[in-house]
Amino acid sequence: MPPEADDVLIRPWQPGDAPALHAAVRASLGTLSQWLPWATDAYDLSSAADWIAHCARIQDTGEEHHFGIFDAIDGRVLGGVGINHRIRAYRSAHMGYWVSDAARGRGVAVAAAHQAATFGFDALGLQRISILVQPENRASLRVAIKLGAVCEGIARDAIVFDGAACDAVVFSLLPRDLAQASPSAGGD
Repeated sequence: MPPEADDVLIRPWQPGDAPALHAAVRASLGTLSQWLPWATDAYDLSSAADWIAHCARIQDTGEEHHFGIFDAIDGRVLGGVGINHRIRAYRSAHMGYWVSDAARGRGVAVAAAHQAATFGFDALGLQRISILVQPENRASLRVAIKLGAVCEGIARDAIVFDGAACDAVVFSLLPRDLAQASPSAGGD
């Protein structure tokens, strides 16, 4: 049974997480592949290990911070969340998240995104976090709303998926928005 939102923690990926990350992605390929270009049949153990190594390198620069989402009780990998596309001059960045099929519907993504946003605002000094979601990705849209993010509209051709430009619903999250949201809002 997936954990409740209160039983979720995020932490930087570690090399030993590769097998569990690989297993979580492989078990959820049918869902993840609709929204994430890296989630393909070619995703193997070395893909997971390479991603974790990349995360460690890029975190050292301070430009991106990627975290695994874990069950706080048994340590299972539930997904991933990250702060990326940081623009220091504007004290802004983007946030992305995904959860495994086994972790859906219990508030895991909302709780993890809340923790990552708190890190962004408190540790990185961000004043704004943007969340861009394909309009058809209903689960990610719900997460952004439950997180307290404000929908600013549709950005045309804002993201690229499988080589094609796609529209994105743009949400902004400010510290005051996050403070008003409940990190255990349930669902997704």
